[in-house]
Amino acid sequence: MSAGVKIFAGSGTQGLAKKIAASYGTELGKVTKTEFSDGEFAISFEETVRGQKVFIVQSTNPPADNLFELLLMVDAARRASAYKICVVVPYFGFARQDRKDKPRVAIGAKLVANMMMAAGVDRIMTMDLHADQIQGFFEVPVDHLFGSTIFNTEIENMNNGNLIMAAPDAGGAKRANSYAKRLDVGLALCHKHRKKANEIAEMTVIGDVAGKDVVLVDDMIDTAGTLTTAADLFMEKGAKSVRAFCTHAVLSGPAYERLEKSRITELIVTDTIPLKQQSDKIRVLSVAELFGDVIHRAVSDKSISSHFII
Repeated sequence: MSAGVKIFAGSGTQGLAKKIAASYGTELGKVTKTEFSDGEFAISFEETVRGQKVFIVQSTNPPADNLFELLLMVDAARRASAYKICVVVPYFGFARQDRKDKPRVAIGAKLVANMMMAAGVDRIMTMDLHADQIQGFFEVPVDHLFGSTIFNTEIENMNNGNLIMAAPDAGGAKRANSYAKRLDVGLALCHKHRKKANEIAEMTVIGDVAGKDVVLVDDMIDTAGTLTTAADLFMEKGAKSVRAFCTHAVLSGPAYERLEKSRITELIVTDTIPLKQQSDKIRVLSVAELFGDVIHRAVSDKSISSHFII
């Protein structure tokens, strides 16, 4: 362990944080969370952080308590005279609210960034933001890592000459195209039309997937409606198999039921968000070593550009 570095974790990301700390070569610092009967809670560090480089690991997926707990930990570290405070946010919640897409709505991602800045954050580490421009919402360095660093080897091993990359919607076309170029394979897209959030009105396939092993890639999977509909459409168009790689396993509402009923062979995700339940169709790859290495590089002022595969 390098002198002057301490890693702490919020209650929502304890499992991953322990792995990140182990990968770095240390143990998690001691934090106490005191809960009151009305639901309010308080955070205290049970060891000194004065003059230390403090890393706080917490994904900000719902409930909002995860976000507020992170903010309280940052505030506590600042008031305890930490030298630098870096928040490691494997999954950045509220990222889908990155712009005004209709009148009289909040830009939630910007609000979250403002709150982190106000709390006293000196650096952000995160992975596969839903919208790249969120990096610009911060006035401190943002290390934006990519799930492709984890997924590339897996996808390369699946490439038997019959592979085709695919995006479940137009928003993921850039990501899927990057994989396709790297692997020198074809590309297919799904075009979807929504009437409201989490509900698809219609979807069509662009590209020839007949006889192909389709690999869908996306930054997150929420209700699994888009992904499972796309997979079923690809199979109807003659695809041989469909697998999906999604960095953030939000998996809310009917997601698990949809996955079980769908024609997806396998869903590969990371552990940025802990799974709510197990499934034979879901395989989890850990991002712990990646974040552990990036923390090492940040502490020693080394470049992390080698991790920016896509």
